[in-house]
Amino acid sequence: MVDTSAPPQATAQPVPGPGPGQALVGWRLLALLYDFWPALALWMLLSLAFTLGYAIAGHDPHQNIHPFSGLQWLLWLACWLVTGVYAVASWRRGGQTLGMRPWRLRLTDARGRAPSRRALCLRYAVGTLSLLAAGLGFWWAWLDRDRLTWHDRVSGTRMQREPKRG
Repeated sequence: MVDTSAPPQATAQPVPGPGPGQALVGWRLLALLYDFWPALALWMLLSLAFTLGYAIAGHDPHQNIHPFSGLQWLLWLACWLVTGVYAVASWRRGGQTLGMRPWRLRLTDARGRAPSRRALCLRYAVGTLSLLAAGLGFWWAWLDRDRLTWHDRVSGTRMQREPKRG
């Protein structure tokens, strides 16, 4: 016989959190900080090429490219594109950029396979918008039911944290 007079006990609901192997926002931001340095090196090389081209075109070598000029905007676009090539090529090649390796992060699609080039380009574009919005797309992972960022959601990719070896 079951006692129906006792109040039903509340069952503990699991608190939503990262799934096994899911990369937390902190790990993602650490990887992004680490990836800033190779990107900065690429920007410096690209800026050197633009500056040399500017001087070869007949401008005074001691004169900088004017801020907010068409050439300056072209340089910014080129820097954004070369960073995108770095990120997409790294993700395509092994699922990791240089900054993701020390933190054992790997990028996959929702099924755990290598994402398509289109998905990676979309991820890079939306990730850029996320950063321009003061990182809101990254912080969104704290509110998302699956702990995904904007660029994860839109591109269908997932950032996984690999277990330690050994």
